[in-house]
Amino acid sequence: MAESPLRGGVIGAGVFGGYHAGQYARLPGVVLSAVLDVHPDRAAKIAMPLGGRGFHEMAEFLEAVDVVTIASPASHHAEQALAVLAAGKPVYIEKPIATSVPDGEKVRALAAARGLVVACGHQERVQSRAMGLLDIPEQPLRLEALRHGPPSDRSRDVSAILDLMVHDIDLALAISAADPVTAEGEGRLSDDGVWDVARSEVTFDDGFTAIFDVSRQAPARQRTMRIVYPSGEVEIDFVARTLKNTTPFALDAGYADTPAGQDPLGASVAGFLAAVRGEAPRPIVTAEEAIRALDLALAVEQALAQ
Repeated sequence: MAESPLRGGVIGAGVFGGYHAGQYARLPGVVLSAVLDVHPDRAAKIAMPLGGRGFHEMAEFLEAVDVVTIASPASHHAEQALAVLAAGKPVYIEKPIATSVPDGEKVRALAAARGLVVACGHQERVQSRAMGLLDIPEQPLRLEALRHGPPSDRSRDVSAILDLMVHDIDLALAISAADPVTAEGEGRLSDDGVWDVARSEVTFDDGFTAIFDVSRQAPARQRTMRIVYPSGEVEIDFVARTLKNTTPFALDAGYADTPAGQDPLGASVAGFLAAVRGEAPRPIVTAEEAIRALDLALAVEQALAQ
């Protein structure tokens, strides 16, 4: 007899909440059961066409689901994740995992105590894995990442560091075995008092240097990365979905045409579900890795404020 599909629930009825609801409705072995939002009409608008229901009370929502994605504003991530885990449900948290390291550690600790899977939505990790970047055996010497976009009302509760730069910070930590030791930077505050433009240089204990450049005030969307290795360089344009490689290591220049390259969010959610079912030893990005990225992102914020 076939197992019943997992009942997926999404917290947050914004743009990303809609994307995640669509993944639960599309992926095998799971159905979209519920969407929770403080605006129940928005929750229902996303859920009902996909066969689910809209909720505005956490307790009722949790009774209707087996697994949960948190796609709400980042300032609510930790509180909501703790409620989900306390109810015994595995949780996928859009980045950042929290807005403070102690809150992230509370999420990690409760999940470990309850034996529950926590995944975090650093989706660039999916594309990097698809191209083979994480398999390069050399330690990088230098990384330069640029992540710019035009003004948006999305994620205004956190800085561009926690909104944008944290993606590239996660990748830097994933490709290097070294630990960050210093962070320097400069930036520009928005009218509402958050960092909207920032540039930071992080030095690691083996001499690896990572330069991160982010902006939420740019005229156009740009997402590029250049990584220098002892044997060559890798250049990635995440918008054009192109890859140049002068190292001797084989990378997949056609990664954009792979299933993970075509739908990194879907691959990330599928990885979470595989871990929940015991089909994979871990999700693509664990709570521990997400906390490490958060820790460095907050160190960059602190450097900007000095």
